[in-house]
Amino acid sequence: MTLSFEQRNNFQVVVVGHGPTGAIATSLLGHANIRTLAIDRQRDVYDKPRAIAIDHEILRLLDNVGAAERVLPYIAPFPASQHFGAQGQLIRRIDMVPEPYPLGYTPSMVFTQPPVEAALRAHAAAYDSVEVELGTELMGFDQSPDYVTLHLRDDKEATHSVTADYMIACDGASSGTRQALGIAFEDLIFDEPWLVIDLQVNGAALSKLPETAAQFCDPSRPTSFIIGPGNHRRFEIMLLPGEDPREMEEPAQVWRLLARWITPNDATLWRAASYRFHALVAREWRQGRVFLAGDAAHQQPPFIGQGMCQGIRDVANLVWKLDRVLQSQSGVGLLDTYAEERIEHVRELTTRIKTIGRVICERDPVAAEARDTRILSEGGGNPRTVTRQEIVPPLQKGLLAFPLQPAHGTLFPQPWIKTAAGRRLLDTAAGTGWRLVLDARNAPDLTADVRANLTRLGMRLIRVGSADTADQAGNDTVAEEDGVLAGWYERHSCRAAIVRPDHYVFGVVNDASALGKMLSELSTRLQ
Repeated sequence: MTLSFEQRNNFQVVVVGHGPTGAIATSLLGHANIRTLAIDRQRDVYDKPRAIAIDHEILRLLDNVGAAERVLPYIAPFPASQHFGAQGQLIRRIDMVPEPYPLGYTPSMVFTQPPVEAALRAHAAAYDSVEVELGTELMGFDQSPDYVTLHLRDDKEATHSVTADYMIACDGASSGTRQALGIAFEDLIFDEPWLVIDLQVNGAALSKLPETAAQFCDPSRPTSFIIGPGNHRRFEIMLLPGEDPREMEEPAQVWRLLARWITPNDATLWRAASYRFHALVAREWRQGRVFLAGDAAHQQPPFIGQGMCQGIRDVANLVWKLDRVLQSQSGVGLLDTYAEERIEHVRELTTRIKTIGRVICERDPVAAEARDTRILSEGGGNPRTVTRQEIVPPLQKGLLAFPLQPAHGTLFPQPWIKTAAGRRLLDTAAGTGWRLVLDARNAPDLTADVRANLTRLGMRLIRVGSADTADQAGNDTVAEEDGVLAGWYERHSCRAAIVRPDHYVFGVVNDASALGKMLSELSTRLQ
């Protein structure tokens, strides 16, 4: 059937699935004034917690779209996780990087999902360019060279179809979209049964529990303990061979497992759910005008709390590219870099998480003792601290300047900036999008060709210096408080950075000639 002009491309993007990844995708699209429809077959937010951790990269993105204030009441710092060996001895810590924080926010955080998800949905629905249809299920879709047709059914059995330029499937681990596209998972070989238990602990009983997050690497029963906001506490307990996952969810079994720490008189059981922790990455993330994101595209063990973060990185990477293509600023080839960048990043991070998980899940007592000895020897006989931030890799492929340098593909810092109105984070003080950020202490001269390229690319020019250098410079210079960026420039031996809209560094340079060449390269690749 040939569609009329009025029927074609009712929306520029349809987001299927309105969980955290889908809701943030919708906000990013709304923030870019992209005509968007978001659907979810469930009307209400699931009333129990599932994801529990986010990081500073994600909060930065939420702040960019004005959603951070909505979720901050339900977020708390993620304390260090102490890992205890087979004999109960401390063998290492996994913590966050110290202050001054590189992105301005606490680097690792925990949150309570139901109110955060509700806040994200409310924020997404507030954009004029966004429509949200809850209680609406995707029954099927068809693609043509020019659009996607989505066939929808609401919870009153009424059906209708819409068209869109593109579709983003954030429809979860059992994604019907992925199955309809016939996309298989690459299995990174991790398959372990665990029981996840969430508690609301009575105030008087909090002292019975560990003071920090903990990983009990006990071969008889590996167990994780996480401190959530307020009185929310989570245990993740490995199930043993022969234990029935459904039976282990029963309250009597749950309290038996928790008896070492806490009793039913001390807390309210909020949720107990058994899972198999997997390490899976979809072999394709795009077919035509349909993209996979979040759990539809990947699943990883939870050991450093990156599951939801990965999904939000997906949509942050994709949406700015869709925006450029929809505005005819870039060709559709730019969209190929989404899968190129994200598959490699997810595969590498999942592999690192899997390695941590293998260490934690060791069930052989002899091997567990050898593990403890090895880990302690890595710290010279003492428990060493590894930061969660160093576990997360940079981008290695895609829209980056080559040959790669250590700064390329890393997250660009966000220092606190001094302004007449008080301290502000760099993104708030100087703006986002494509940016050329210069070290005001010794910035390369900007030639006429460089300035022309900045205009052609719509790239924002920002100089960052100390209070002294800012006072002596022009209106495009801002003063940072703590030397975060100054130290970053020195570590990477550079004087200028080209930063992408998702805050990843395209490339760094030291002089005007190299800057001119890099901007020309970027202009060619974007066009």
